[in-house]
Amino acid sequence: MSVFSIAPATPFLPCLADAVMDGRLLGDWDRSGPFWLSDVTLIVPTQRARQKLADAFAAHSRFTGLLPDIRTFGGEEADEEPFLPPFDAPALPQAASGPMRRLTLSRLVAQWAHSERGRLAFSTPPSAAEIFSMADSLGRVIDDLLIEERSPADLRAIGDGLAQELGEYWQQTLAFLDIALTLWPEMLRSGNLSDPAALRGARLDRQALAARHLYGDRPVIAAGSTGSIPATARLLAAIAGLPRGAVVLPGLDMDMGADTLAALRLPDQNPHGHPQYGLARLLQVLGVTLDAVTELCPAPHRRTALVNHALALTGDTAHWARNRPGRDFLDAALSGVSIIQARHEDEEARAIALAGRAALAAGRSVGIVTPDRNLARRIAAELRRFAIHVDDAAGSPLFHAPAGRLARQILSLAANGLAPVDLMALLRNRAATFGRERAAIAEAAGRLDLRLLRGQRPGPGMAGLRALLALRSAEGPRSRRRPLGAEDAETITSLFDAVEAALAPLLTLLQQKDMDAAQLAAALRSALDAVSAGAPLHGRDEFSAWAAEMARLAGQGHRFGPFGLDEVLFALMSGFEVRNHEERRDDIAIWGQLEARLMSPDVLILGALNEDKWPGPADPGPWLSRGMRLAAGLEPPERMQGLAAHDFAQALGNAEVIIAYADRVGSSPALPSRLVQRLDAFIGAPHAGLLRERGQVWRDAARALDAVALVKPASRPAPNPAFTPRLTRLSVTEIETLMRSPYDLYAKHVLRLRPLDALGEDPDARERGTIIHAIFARFVNEGHDVLAPQAFDTIMEIANAEFAGLDMIGERRDIWLRRFASAAAQFLDFERGRNARVRARHAEIRGEWRVPLGPGFLITGEADRVDELLDGTLEILDFKTGAPPSPASMKAFEAPQLPVEALMARAGAMRDIAAAPSSALTYIKIGLGPEAFKPSGFAMADGMDVMAAADEIWRRMQGHIDFFLLRENPLPARLLPLKTQRFPGPYDHLARMAEWIAVDGEDEA
Repeated sequence: MSVFSIAPATPFLPCLADAVMDGRLLGDWDRSGPFWLSDVTLIVPTQRARQKLADAFAAHSRFTGLLPDIRTFGGEEADEEPFLPPFDAPALPQAASGPMRRLTLSRLVAQWAHSERGRLAFSTPPSAAEIFSMADSLGRVIDDLLIEERSPADLRAIGDGLAQELGEYWQQTLAFLDIALTLWPEMLRSGNLSDPAALRGARLDRQALAARHLYGDRPVIAAGSTGSIPATARLLAAIAGLPRGAVVLPGLDMDMGADTLAALRLPDQNPHGHPQYGLARLLQVLGVTLDAVTELCPAPHRRTALVNHALALTGDTAHWARNRPGRDFLDAALSGVSIIQARHEDEEARAIALAGRAALAAGRSVGIVTPDRNLARRIAAELRRFAIHVDDAAGSPLFHAPAGRLARQILSLAANGLAPVDLMALLRNRAATFGRERAAIAEAAGRLDLRLLRGQRPGPGMAGLRALLALRSAEGPRSRRRPLGAEDAETITSLFDAVEAALAPLLTLLQQKDMDAAQLAAALRSALDAVSAGAPLHGRDEFSAWAAEMARLAGQGHRFGPFGLDEVLFALMSGFEVRNHEERRDDIAIWGQLEARLMSPDVLILGALNEDKWPGPADPGPWLSRGMRLAAGLEPPERMQGLAAHDFAQALGNAEVIIAYADRVGSSPALPSRLVQRLDAFIGAPHAGLLRERGQVWRDAARALDAVALVKPASRPAPNPAFTPRLTRLSVTEIETLMRSPYDLYAKHVLRLRPLDALGEDPDARERGTIIHAIFARFVNEGHDVLAPQAFDTIMEIANAEFAGLDMIGERRDIWLRRFASAAAQFLDFERGRNARVRARHAEIRGEWRVPLGPGFLITGEADRVDELLDGTLEILDFKTGAPPSPASMKAFEAPQLPVEALMARAGAMRDIAAAPSSALTYIKIGLGPEAFKPSGFAMADGMDVMAAADEIWRRMQGHIDFFLLRENPLPARLLPLKTQRFPGPYDHLARMAEWIAVDGEDEA
């Protein structure tokens, strides 16, 4: 039996091609004819290896122009079956698709989860997405049984043998598995179908059975497989037993001792995570000893020996001190290896991209290997900064591809009742054309955004949007908002028509009590085609293929309600990938671990060498514990960690290797992979530090890429327009703005910027306050008597009229009215309590006061209330739905509104009110609770009355107006910040306030 191995330090495919060309793998096969190579068959693990092996033959110096027959293990039936001789065996059944199995098993899982016994296994009923996820994990259990050639009987034996040891949950799980693993094969047989894993095993066995008849004495070579699948191992054994058959193993440790080899075959020693575990088992299947294996292309491979010692069995780590080589050996073995220890994933991706770019600039090929698809996308994005376009060979999930993202936006819009934020998100997607020019959709979306939805929350669905449009179109000149023009209304109506028509099937579906996967996919496909009609959309074909697959499974699977549909869609799209079919450069690639096997680029970069990334976690899944898997004869989850360790050892055989990991993954601290930790521990701290010093250059470059040499803190904005006066009028509320942040006046009056209301926002406290002020003002100005028995009814009639114009659904308006009723009663109690000293009440009194500053300066304002008292003085009241100024601010003359209104009243600047001094300035809190409508007087500095405080405010106000508005002096932002303000001002983002200011968090007294 001919069994060979190629060490990790030797480029596998070039060595294999060379060993074929010089006859080392062919025995005495005649190589004299011109077509001898075409009679040789080679079988390799992947299509990528198949292509690269063909390239290796084509590049060989003795290549004559005809390639050998290169195949893959268990390839597609259309590729392999025609080459097999006729068998007296039935045709293999068709493969059951992954979605079919997911849906079928989901129904079984849902039935169990909602059964009496199943409910005991869940603290809460599983959602639809969780049911589909559990169906997928159940499918993996089925695959494991098929691949490892176990049966449901092995699981039943667990219950019989461990009945006393298993908890109630696991006993219930086994009872369900017995049902599911009985029903699923019956369903397959009824449809003449089979699991793909079973078909692959059957095809491999047929190839093994046909090998002697098919190849005869011609050379056939199986290379690069570890035989992890039993059927593959049997095929390798059949090939090795042929007259001119040969098996070439990847990276077998030829220095492995007999004790180590024996330990790898003892499951109770837990050897499954060792990189040589799979090969040790394969040697047993092949029936050969380690001495019978021949190494092809032998060469010194110090680094491989080093790595094998570092990844030794747990018991052998006690001999590390004895096995650790000297410094010279370590220096030679680790030459060409470096480690990038990045702070986080972003830095890791950038450092990897920079290392790859430098290698390309030197004319070298680059392979980037990572099991983390998110990191792969980050690396590809970083490489695009340098016009290097490379795609992850594994593709991107359909769920995250442009077509998938558009489908998710459509689903979110429909599921959330056409909420404004979701609507604008869809309309801003460049693929959303609705069969029109994209520019027309963008222009209509802009009108919808700015002229209808800002600061407005429509009712649910298209009916709510159309009702809001009708209301805004009918508003008269007394409206608080700018009226909506006829052209705007027509444009928005046309856009609504397009959106409603596109989403009609999906909106109809979501009104149903429940649905199946086929119905959801069909409605989404219809909506996506209508929304993106005529627009280029990457992944459209794959999305259509997914929807078509779902359509073939109509009526199957768990039915679910219209809840949590984004998670459901993620589960249903699992396994569907979108690949880029454009030609890319061939000197750089991003591979997964399987795709990278047997590859030998000039520079190999290993990314995501973090624990639980490479290798992944040893998760047995929700159906079987680790002990139960072992009891059933299945491999434990650590088996996948052994394969990951083998991939790591193989990769480190490359001439130049860069290992990268991050100290933080997401928002959490992360550990380097146990493989890296073992390597560090074996080689010692000095050499571990040396490897990181070599990688430091890429980490430093990554940090420097977006860094600046000198970090200069942003300065406070202080524009200084070269004209005076900057302003010739201020409102009483803007006087405090002038004192605290003159920049805000510059932004508002000079730049003429106005903040936009939030998109689709509820009418906020400010709007409620405006309406409440208007109600109280009408009650006073219409002359209603606060002592009248019908006063409450009168004020509620006014409230109904004022709230009727509010853009909201009736239920919310009724809630506001009920809340206002309490405020109205408190308002009347307050007014009745002070009625004896009030001669006349005036509400919402406007005033204009021209003061002798500059060429003439005008102070304007509107007082909530100015009441004439019986003693001839005035009381100015400010009704506040928010908090009044703090006493400290009043005493420091930092709350000028009411004192300035007192100055205006004294100067006779208030309309319909005779000039008179004010004896009281009062804040009234509007709201619910014990503090509502309790008067709070203006806090005076010691020894001051109302008018003295107002005069001091006037003195200070003159200085601010003269300095900032009548002279060419800078207008700084946040000159006197308010400590208690916990929300951003309207112009803080424009002033980049967060870059240069920190507000003390202490409360004012």
